Amino acid sequence: MVMPVEWELLRSGPEDAEHGVLMLPGGASPARSYDDVMAQPILGGVRLVAATLPGHVGTPPPEDFSIESCARAAAVLAADNHCDVVVGYSMGATVAVEVAASGLFPGPVVLLGVSLSPRDEPAFFRAVVRLGAVLGGLPSAALMRAAAMAVRGARVPEERRARMRADLRRNDPRVLRQALRAYLDYLGRYGSPAERLCGAGVPVWVVHAEKGDGGLTDEERRTLEVCPHTSVVTVPGTSFFLPDEEPQRVAGIIAEAVGMA
Repeated sequence: MVMPVEWELLRSGPEDAEHGVLMLPGGASPARSYDDVMAQPILGGVRLVAATLPGHVGTPPPEDFSIESCARAAAVLAADNHCDVVVGYSMGATVAVEVAASGLFPGPVVLLGVSLSPRDEPAFFRAVVRLGAVLGGLPSAALMRAAAMAVRGARVPEERRARMRADLRRNDPRVLRQALRAYLDYLGRYGSPAERLCGAGVPVWVVHAEKGDGGLTDEERRTLEVCPHTSVVTVPGTSFFLPDEEPQRVAGIIAEAVGMA
């Protein structure tokens, strides 16, 4: 029997709010990376639940690291907390893709810095993740060191940068290796993931910075731009950490999604 997923949760907003939002952070990042988004006045009347991905930032690892398994658990979490919008960033956005595309969740989804296929990820990232099959947790540890270096340039106060680096250090490289491998496997699962996402028939916001947080292939972008219920949003400038660096803009998009729930 598969054991239930243990979630590390952060909550804000009125419990009796009409609308609820489930927020899934990126890989190796905690629920509290949505702190500033959750504090935006535009979301003051919304019940907000942020959830650290299982096995990340020192949380108990799941039995099954697949994106599909995480999506099933996230859909249950959304239902249990009466959430009618799901938001995800980076790996959390990939979980949100599966939640929507598989029909597990019927409401709007907001995808921040999402990758839909392996080509959306840098070649060095793909290579390092695959090296984990040979070198164990060492490549994942190297990725965490690279991420910590990227945090130095984040457009946030120094206190927040220190907290972000501390959160990265809480990750177990051996556990993270399994999560990253499952993530990369999922990205290669479907021939046309953008068409699959569009076919879900739910309102979708796909949000990327001009530079920094990855992107879409030209084919994926064209598919999503002509999809009748998908909005492709480009945030001006460079951002590697959208929820941390652009909380007001992200909160505005989430509020727009809540308005369609």
